[in-house]
Amino acid sequence: MDFLTILQERRSIRKYTGEHVSDADLQEVLEAGLLSQSSRGRRPWELIVVRDREVLEKLSHCRDHGAAMLADADCAILVFADTEVSDVWTEDCSIVMSNMHIMADSLGLGSCWIQGRLRVAEDGRSTEDYCRELLGVPERFALEAILSLGDAAEDPEPHSLEELDHTKIHYDKF
Repeated sequence: MDFLTILQERRSIRKYTGEHVSDADLQEVLEAGLLSQSSRGRRPWELIVVRDREVLEKLSHCRDHGAAMLADADCAILVFADTEVSDVWTEDCSIVMSNMHIMADSLGLGSCWIQGRLRVAEDGRSTEDYCRELLGVPERFALEAILSLGDAAEDPEPHSLEELDHTKIHYDKF
C-alpha cells in the first residue's frame, strides 16, 4: 500500500471492541514514535503507556470533553516532553503523535489523537496537571497529547482525493 493510500484510509477511531492489542503491535507503534525526527536530534519526548483498566477509566476524565473513548481503549500512550531539552518540543512531540497514529492504522488498529496541551479536565484542572498527578510525571515535563489505541469498533469511509481543498495550495506567493 502506498503512503497516500494509508493517509486516505487513516481515520480517528473513538469506539473500540475491547479486544487486546498485541504486545508486538504496541511495540511497533512505540517504535514508530521513537523513530520520529526532531529538531537538532534532541528527542525531548517521553512516552507513557497505560494499559491498566482503572487508570484508563481515570484518564477518560482528563478533558472536559473528547477523552471518553479512553475508558474503552485497550491502551493509551501519553506523549510528554522535557521542556528543558528543546524549545520546539510541541512540534517534535506532534511528529511523534502523527507517526504513531499512522503506524496504528497501518497495523489495522484504531487510534485517536486526544489533545492535552492547553486543554481542561472535567474537574477544572488543566489536562496536563490532571495527567501529571495521575501518572507521577515531574513538573518539568509538559503534555502534548494522548493516543488512544485499540481494536476499532467502527469503520469510517476513507477520505477521497476529490474532497481535498486544493485552493489551500499556493505557488510562489499567497
